[in-house]
Amino acid sequence: MRRGIAVLTATALLFTSGAPAAAQIYAPQTLERYFRLEWTVTRDRKGPAIEGYVYNMSRRLVERMRLQIERLDAAGTVVGSSAVWVLGTVPIESRAYFHASVPAAAIYRVQVLTFDWAAGGGGAGM
Repeated sequence: MRRGIAVLTATALLFTSGAPAAAQIYAPQTLERYFRLEWTVTRDRKGPAIEGYVYNMSRRLVERMRLQIERLDAAGTVVGSSAVWVLGTVPIESRAYFHASVPAAAIYRVQVLTFDWAAGGGGAGM
């Protein structure tokens, strides 16, 4: 009986995990084809902040985008990082605003961390 349950469980896992994964891994060079980041260091009530825009140069709507903000010392060594959500969607061939309070650092680097292509969000000419 236990073996039968184990076989049924394994079979169920095989069939449910066989669906195509929504997440894809992109090389930074590929992301530069789809997105451009424009940002500056400012100050808010909490201290230093990063604010700017992410430009979606693709022909697909983007949802649930997260950006990684790395903090570097004067020698260029990463000393910490954090992530910020881009609120709402990043429209097709348009831009979306982002803002994040950050700890002080000599240098900052901002890059796309994760995102989802929206279903039905554009044509094939990404």
